[in-house]
Amino acid sequence: MFFDTHVHFDDFVEDGSFEAVLERAQAAKVHHLLAVGGSVEGNELSLKLAGEFPGTIFGSVGYNRDLAGESLDFSLLREQAARSETVAIGENGLDYFYEPEKAAEQKEIFSQCLEIAAEVRKPVIIHTRDADDDTLGMLTDFSKVWKGDPANLGVLHCFTRDEKLAKALLDLGLMISFSGIVTFRNADPLREVAKMVPADRILIETDSPYLAPVPHRGKRCEPAFVVDTAALLADLRGVTVEALAGQTAHNAHALFGA
Repeated sequence: MFFDTHVHFDDFVEDGSFEAVLERAQAAKVHHLLAVGGSVEGNELSLKLAGEFPGTIFGSVGYNRDLAGESLDFSLLREQAARSETVAIGENGLDYFYEPEKAAEQKEIFSQCLEIAAEVRKPVIIHTRDADDDTLGMLTDFSKVWKGDPANLGVLHCFTRDEKLAKALLDLGLMISFSGIVTFRNADPLREVAKMVPADRILIETDSPYLAPVPHRGKRCEPAFVVDTAALLADLRGVTVEALAGQTAHNAHALFGA
């Protein structure tokens, strides 16, 4: 069975399609899903769904980079992070593509989220774009204060970068997750990275409702589509889809303790 490790359920709940989306996921053998937070509203929804679907949906809470400049309640985040429904802290991270002028504010949010993750000993879910050096530097510092399993530091979600960054992240103890982007026509360099990630360090995700994989390009992405990403990765790595599904699900359960 498959484990989609990164789903934003907000749109599905808002437009009333959540139940149908979950049914299609189950029919595709996507039996485990991580509902990702990243905002006050996203965190609340993540924990709500994890509570309503125990053993199927797992929760994460964090403050993402697009909240830079806002007043944030980190005491609330700390309380949510400690809850049993919460298996990870995120998503959090840095994105200098759209708002490089807010780098300092983004780093402050990221730093506090990493501090909370270290306190509760739960892995981090990381976003990075055009911020490789700062992201790697902050994660290196985080790894030095991490008291949990050194192999369960966290995951760089929706990986799109090069082999150099992948190896640096793996050396720190992070896992690397691939989304539908790896199926895109112009993603040959990314596919080369996907070949080299060790079997026990790779995860799969949809990042729904974004980044629908081939052959669903142009559609709203949903968790059932993670099967197509898995099929591409299995072919790249010379294993069966069943083996890839089993390995990535095992990795996800090990990382999130779920």
